[in-house]
Amino acid sequence: MLLMVLFVACEPVENRLDMGKPITAEQLNISATPVVVDGKRSNKVVMENHSPVMSSWNYGVGVSQKMTDTVLLVITGDNDIIFTGLNPDGTTITKTLTVNVEELTFPVPEEWGLLCGDGEKEWVWAETAPWGNGGYLASSGPAWWIVDQEGLEGQVEGEGPNTSMVFSINGASIIKNRNDGTSETGSFSFDMSKQKLAGDALWAIGQFKTVGTTILCGISPDEGSIPVNTFDILELTENRLVLSYAPAGTGAWGTAYFWVFVSNN
Repeated sequence: MLLMVLFVACEPVENRLDMGKPITAEQLNISATPVVVDGKRSNKVVMENHSPVMSSWNYGVGVSQKMTDTVLLVITGDNDIIFTGLNPDGTTITKTLTVNVEELTFPVPEEWGLLCGDGEKEWVWAETAPWGNGGYLASSGPAWWIVDQEGLEGQVEGEGPNTSMVFSINGASIIKNRNDGTSETGSFSFDMSKQKLAGDALWAIGQFKTVGTTILCGISPDEGSIPVNTFDILELTENRLVLSYAPAGTGAWGTAYFWVFVSNN
């Protein structure tokens, strides 16, 4: 009897945990529903995944990996929400849901509309004084060394005249179009809480970042022309965008560089 007990105790335990079978995109049970306020579809959207897959929701200006989440969209009209599900076997499936927003009932950062318009917006170099340097925490644009569009070609080939940048709400993407016919795509973000003061006066109204690409002529000449991906926002309106960068450790009135763009829409 003892031998029998020992034999049974040493039997391997069979793993009967059922990890589930993979499903197809057509089998997904997901939804994205705007919250209705006063009879209108608002920009607050409830996303729900009732499928046996892990979630990734790309709603244009952000990504959520929750099974159920509530997010804010930033433009009216049709908005695409791209759902990517991860099956138990590691395969992925994708499905796009289109949500129509009638009203921006819930406040969203106005910078999305200023940068991207109703969905995407093209920006080009200002005709005069588009780039150059000036005083950090002092100048509001190129002041000491001012470079015209032709001169920009000497800084970064292909990124002078007849170029543009397209900012899109979808994926918070930026497309840099060079004058040699090539383009480069990345993403952007902004943080309007990262302001800078010059004495008691507001100098930078926020911070702008890119990933995967730079803005046009996005280099630091005083640091061996290394790429720059983080900028101070000095001005942002429907028609004008002014950015600045200074190397780490630069003090007031030290050398900073400035980029000036205007809307082409």
